[in-house]
Amino acid sequence: MKQVVQNYKSGELALLDVPAPAGKPGGVLVRTLYSLISTGTELMKVSEASMSLLGKARARPDQVAKVMQSVATNGLPATYRKVTSKLDSYTPLGYSLCGVVEQVGEGGGDTADVAVGDLVACAGNEHALHAELNWVPKNLYARVPAGVEPRHAAFGTVGSIALQGVRQGEPRLGDVTLVIGLGLIGQLVVQLLVASGARVVGADPDPARCELAERLGASACGAPGSEQVESAVRELTGGHGVDQVYLAAGGATNEPVELAARLSRDRGRVVDIGKCSLNLPWNAYYEKELDVRFSRSYGPGRYDAEYELEGRDYPIGYVRWTERRNLECFVDLLGRGRVDVEPLISHMAEFDDAVETYQRLNEGELKAVAVLFRYPVRETQPKAGVVVSVPRAPGDVSRPGPLRGPVRLGFVGAGNYASSMLLPHLAGHGDAVLARVATTSALSAANAKRRFGFAEAGTDVDAVLGDPDIDAVFVVTRHSSHAELTRQALLAGKAVFVEKPLALSEKELDTVLAAIEESGNDRLQVGFNRRFAPLLRRAKGRFGRRVGPASVRYLVNAGRLDSGSWYEQGSEGTRFTGEGGHFIDTVSWLLDADPVSVYACATPGQADLQAVLRYPDGSVATIGYVTSGSSKFPKETIDVVADGKVLKFDDFARASLFGRGRSNSPTLPQGRDKGQTAELDAFLTAVRTGGPMPVPVGSLAATTLATLAVHTSLSTGVPVRLDPAGAGAAALNGALG
Repeated sequence: MKQVVQNYKSGELALLDVPAPAGKPGGVLVRTLYSLISTGTELMKVSEASMSLLGKARARPDQVAKVMQSVATNGLPATYRKVTSKLDSYTPLGYSLCGVVEQVGEGGGDTADVAVGDLVACAGNEHALHAELNWVPKNLYARVPAGVEPRHAAFGTVGSIALQGVRQGEPRLGDVTLVIGLGLIGQLVVQLLVASGARVVGADPDPARCELAERLGASACGAPGSEQVESAVRELTGGHGVDQVYLAAGGATNEPVELAARLSRDRGRVVDIGKCSLNLPWNAYYEKELDVRFSRSYGPGRYDAEYELEGRDYPIGYVRWTERRNLECFVDLLGRGRVDVEPLISHMAEFDDAVETYQRLNEGELKAVAVLFRYPVRETQPKAGVVVSVPRAPGDVSRPGPLRGPVRLGFVGAGNYASSMLLPHLAGHGDAVLARVATTSALSAANAKRRFGFAEAGTDVDAVLGDPDIDAVFVVTRHSSHAELTRQALLAGKAVFVEKPLALSEKELDTVLAAIEESGNDRLQVGFNRRFAPLLRRAKGRFGRRVGPASVRYLVNAGRLDSGSWYEQGSEGTRFTGEGGHFIDTVSWLLDADPVSVYACATPGQADLQAVLRYPDGSVATIGYVTSGSSKFPKETIDVVADGKVLKFDDFARASLFGRGRSNSPTLPQGRDKGQTAELDAFLTAVRTGGPMPVPVGSLAATTLATLAVHTSLSTGVPVRLDPAGAGAAALNGALG
């Protein structure tokens, strides 16, 4: 299928051939009929992409701050790879469309409100893209009422944005309102206010937009600061000022917020819908005690992954107007003729001309309020239901001998970590061939194929797991899918490299170990890369063999998560469950043993925790995982004390040994090497030669159990004994013979 994309690094716009998205439970697959260009948000993104790197930095100082923090935490090389990976990728455009349901996700009531062939309005900058096909979760689509033209229903998302802004102002019958900025959102705000019984004054420097707003119901419109606007407000309000001001303007000028203060009544409301300068004149806003409010996109639910992706609705008694209910309301208003979007359509372009249309808009050649893409009609047979995984028989998956050629790799997932830390090394590796990649997003699959040279790309995981020519599968998806995908890949006879964590529960771990026992395939590696870090290995060698028990302190200065991080989703496990295996594995490798007990305690809310691990020889390790520390302090520091010696390890950059003498390892010239490259080399060598995996399955299972035991101890308040005959042991013992 075709999709409009942009490379943020180069500014290139393209109509790209990408794999079709797969249908999934909890949503619908929609074939697009019309999609709407947001002439504000999207053109701002297109314009930024055409800037120099310095211009991009000036436009997004928030992102620059994140980059500088990453440099301080992870080092320049790793940060450069991460930033380059993000910049030099195609990103999607679009977030408002109308189309026909081609496939309905399984799951009973999740999507029972629509059927194949229904017309739906769709929202979301990850799901309502300028693409021929989109998978849309249940809370981001609404059935279109009979009689509403598909091209009009394509306005659903921007209509919801305008509707949410009006709701924030709480207009009442007879109120007088001022709308500053009469672009696409402003024109819709005008109509919604008129429909609610308010009288509207509009302000915009473009006379054509002012005339359009008056035709759509505004009482008077004119240029900001003009006598026409001022006199209309005086006349309609008796000189008191407007009840609400809606800021639907963009740009760097502070004129809109100054005008809002001047024309508002005492204790009026100012609602920011657009993205304009908000340098509030303190005296003006203080003297009138103005109520400044923000309108967040389409409504409650926006940016909440549990609402948008998992379909968890908010109870109507507590949240009357959610993202989806706003969308339903707007298309209902269209159906009842209370809003008319036909006059807003300045240009209709064929989808095949999308790149030229964007260029004309960006260069100012095409002046428009709203632009629609019209999609070609495809003669396809709609499919009901979702494609479900077909169980595959394990077949003969005994350990193969040496391969005759390079290892053929399949990837499930190709997100930022895989694209910055794994794939750049594998793409040029003489022992590897990138055969297939499957991702949730069709565009991310196309990006991986373009950047790293995969032979095939798509969204069907079964195509990777079921390909008989693939020798090893990399599972680099979100945490909740790791165990199941690993289980399936092992049963399919593949060697598996799965990023941590291996499992989110003992039950999930049992299923993986049972698959090893059933198939006899124990070719498994978890991405515990720190034990492969060159400096750490060198430091362990210098420390030498231990005679007595050791005391280990491992401080992880993890820092705070960005708001909205997917780590915070309950279905993905806790943050320590996702990351803690790294540190437990590192300690166990340093001590050449697996832990026998775990005790943990934490600060309120479990933001900072301490885990104490005991080992068979009496060694004790304390792992401090903290989020409240300074970002200027190193992320990971380790102290190992035993036999009259102390090893001090500082964030993969320097190691010092104190004993009879003192020797310092120099700072590595390539920066902080956390071992990913060496780990990948070891994994490929094991698969290619048919030799044992770099880390025994028993150690991987023990580390996973210890990681899970940390939260068991936190909840019970007592130490957790890691009994070799406990959870997972039966399957593990059977798998290892």
